[in-house]
Amino acid sequence: MLCSIHKGTCSACVAAAGFLSLVGVCLLYLPDPFALEPRVSVSAQERPVTLLIWTHPFGRHQTLPDCSALRQVGGCTLTADRSAYPRADAVVVHHREVATGAAELPPEPRPCAQKWIWLNYESPAHTPGLWRFEGVFNLTMSYRTDSDIFLPYGYLIPRVRGAKHVPNRSTHPLHSPPRSHLLRPRLLAWVISNWSESHARVALYRQLRRYIQVDVYGSAGRPVPEDRGGGGGSGSVVRLLGRYQFYLALENSQHTDYITEKLWNAVLAGAVPVVLGPSRENYERFLPPEAFIHVDDFPTVRGLALYLLMLRRNPSRLRRHLDWRGGYSLHRPALWAEHYCAACRATRRTRGRTDVVKDLTTWFRS
Repeated sequence: MLCSIHKGTCSACVAAAGFLSLVGVCLLYLPDPFALEPRVSVSAQERPVTLLIWTHPFGRHQTLPDCSALRQVGGCTLTADRSAYPRADAVVVHHREVATGAAELPPEPRPCAQKWIWLNYESPAHTPGLWRFEGVFNLTMSYRTDSDIFLPYGYLIPRVRGAKHVPNRSTHPLHSPPRSHLLRPRLLAWVISNWSESHARVALYRQLRRYIQVDVYGSAGRPVPEDRGGGGGSGSVVRLLGRYQFYLALENSQHTDYITEKLWNAVLAGAVPVVLGPSRENYERFLPPEAFIHVDDFPTVRGLALYLLMLRRNPSRLRRHLDWRGGYSLHRPALWAEHYCAACRATRRTRGRTDVVKDLTTWFRS
């Protein structure tokens, strides 16, 4: 589903004297991808489609969703049974498995009018062998806003005043903290599972810790405390970050639109994210400008550290980074259920079209 982006009037957002100065409101709002079009309904003239999940991402099998119940997408049959290949309207192929040789591509020749969908949520730096798949796929699905089927790691939904929140495991109302809860017990945390000295984020951390205390969790630090239920995962990280004022949401590489769950964990926990990834302008397509602190806002790492310490001493300045929350809910698409439903919807919408993606490598690395 090619997502149209609605752009609001944008004032200048500038950094001055080493501190972030926010002028006006800059926000390129990304609406709910499933709300961009009217609900797709089944009619006598339009038969349902079958979507074959060729490779489960990273080999982790899961129960396939009911798209009608999950995202109000009707007329979709999902299956992981490869015997359905001859009659499938589209086949979803996760890049990692076919690129590493863990799985082969579906057999050729493909059934008439069948679409192959390229699914990938890794950054270009961690997406090998793209050249092998030039001219193979018909649709792309990723975190990039210019994908044929766009679904990011998370996105904000403006709250309508007076509207009641319908409980949903993936959608979370955000709240501005009351004055009595503005300051948190701990200052700055970083959770990291993939430590590499070649990453810019590791170099940043080594400089930052000279000026400010950074509590490190994960493979390179203390273990993340598990939830009481023992489930672990992002829920444990969010619970941990609830104790901290700031969080280092540092991506493993810097690429267009590559903004992962690291950012959204911080947003959900109410910690102000300090981000390293694409440009500030790119982040502002997903968030209000005051919702995060970009490392590029500061000429030096020392300037960044001083700004964080200043905010700690000045709650009124800190509040600028948190007051925006009252107007939004956060939606974090369920992996990979919502992705399959988005792919199924796109398959129905593009029925009969089998255009080929000719420049996969150039596009994804651009």
